Amino acid sequence: MPETAQKVTFRGGGFVAERKRGVGIAVFVILLLLAEWGTRTGFISALTLPRPSDVAYTFVELYNSGLLFKHLVPSLTRLLVGAALGATFGILIGVLIGLFSLARAGLVPLVAAIFPIPKIALLPLFVIWFGIDEASKYALIAFGTFTPTVVATYGAVDNVDRTLIRMGQSFGLSWRSIVAKIVLPGAMPGILSGLRISLTIAIILLVAAEMLGAEYGIGAYILQAGSLYDLERLFAGVVILSILGVIVSTGIGAIERRMLRWRV
Repeated sequence: MPETAQKVTFRGGGFVAERKRGVGIAVFVILLLLAEWGTRTGFISALTLPRPSDVAYTFVELYNSGLLFKHLVPSLTRLLVGAALGATFGILIGVLIGLFSLARAGLVPLVAAIFPIPKIALLPLFVIWFGIDEASKYALIAFGTFTPTVVATYGAVDNVDRTLIRMGQSFGLSWRSIVAKIVLPGAMPGILSGLRISLTIAIILLVAAEMLGAEYGIGAYILQAGSLYDLERLFAGVVILSILGVIVSTGIGAIERRMLRWRV
């Protein structure tokens, strides 16, 4: 008797991530409820963790007083300008290193030398060079974003399947066409993954820069709250940074879904 063909089900759906709506929000809600319960019952000390409801009330006060946007707008401006400069130049230099042997020979040792340097340690040097105003903050964020973006970009270019490049050459594609249609699309997943890390580093450096010589900004707000041991305001600032991180990650995810449809 002929055997009936059976459909083979791939484990994990062929390792393709399935979107589970609401799961992430549910995790946050559960953690907040546990924290609220713990602080109200005394299981968690009020000196260790403030009540989430008190932090929410602090947000309302910040909004009503107008201080929320006084701190948020300068931080977003510094983050956008610094990260845009660092990421743009990082991608350009990374692509040059990945495509040209001369650029690789000259720039890889330089990038390897400056990459391990803690960027926060360079803040006093940037203040000396650019002054204590906005330029030093832009420069620190841009420099901190630049180096990981370079490393991620030329690593992504190196990991493009050489078989596809040889196939394009065999079909007579020009060098520009191979770069535009094979190399850059193939490197895009690695570049976007590197941007996730680079932009997270940018948020960290934003806080460090604002803690030195900034009247307004999320970092300055957190420093003021910490000096007064005001846990509600301190955690409100930390939550704002967390929300920025979630927004950045969601934005990169949206770009990935739009630009990398060919992976599905």
